[in-house]
Amino acid sequence: MSDPLHIVCPHCHGVNRLPVAKLSAGGHCGKCKQPLFDGQPVALTQATFATHLQRNDIPLLVDFWAPWCGPCKMMAPVFAQAAAQLQPQVRLAKVNTEEEQGLAAQHAIRSIPTLALFRGGQEIARIAGALDLPRLIAWTRQHL
Repeated sequence: MSDPLHIVCPHCHGVNRLPVAKLSAGGHCGKCKQPLFDGQPVALTQATFATHLQRNDIPLLVDFWAPWCGPCKMMAPVFAQAAAQLQPQVRLAKVNTEEEQGLAAQHAIRSIPTLALFRGGQEIARIAGALDLPRLIAWTRQHL
C-alpha cells in the first residue's frame, strides 16, 4: 500500500492526507469540509504560498499575473479551464503580482503572465507569455 498524499485545501489551506487511490475522487477537507479539488485555481498570498508550495505532494502550477495586464486577462479563463482538466494531478494557483510584490520578487518574475511549475517545493519549469488551452495543457504535462 502506498503512502497517502498531502493535499492542501484551496479553501482553508489546511493540510490533508488523501490515499493515492482516492486522488481521482478528490475528497473533502477534514478541517473545513470543502472539496479538495473544485476545478478552479486557488488565489495565493504571501501567507498561503509556502504551505501550498511545500506541503502539497502534487505539482503546483502558478500563474503570476497582474490586473492591468491585457494578456493576463485573456489567459485567465484559459487557466481556469486548465484547472478543470489538470486537477487533481496538479494544483493550479494564481498570484497577483501587484498585491504580492514580495512573492514576485522572490521568484524573479520579470514579465507577466509567467507560469511556473513546482514539484516538491522546487521550480521545475517556467514559461512567460499567454498560452492557449492546448499549449498550456501540453506544456504542463510535458514537464511532469
